[in-house]
Amino acid sequence: MNTFRATSDKTTKQLGDAAEDMALSHLQNQGYRLLVRNYRTPGRGGGEIDLIVRDPEGTVVFVEVRRRQSARHGGALASIGAVKRQRIVYAAQHYLRAWGQWPPCRFDVVVVQAGELHWLKAAFTA
Repeated sequence: MNTFRATSDKTTKQLGDAAEDMALSHLQNQGYRLLVRNYRTPGRGGGEIDLIVRDPEGTVVFVEVRRRQSARHGGALASIGAVKRQRIVYAAQHYLRAWGQWPPCRFDVVVVQAGELHWLKAAFTA
């Protein structure tokens, strides 16, 4: 279990970036290879994917990283609603258009909450 300590003098962006760094480090320690960080589709209303990695077996994994101080109000996982999932799937499809043949894929969520990292493999489907 990894821990993450937030300090009050950091901005929300800095805290989010630190959570992404922690998630990426954890994934890389498990043998995952970074393909893209903060992939964004062009235009308004598109999607964004925090991390796109490839697992040791070749599956492309689209990772949403969420950071929350506590589980109040449902915590970090509850903040990934239907619209957010739809935007992530759209961004994943956009990213994969450049591939000749789509590899196996999945959508994971890494939650950094109350100083702990929790990795939810196959958290949702397209």
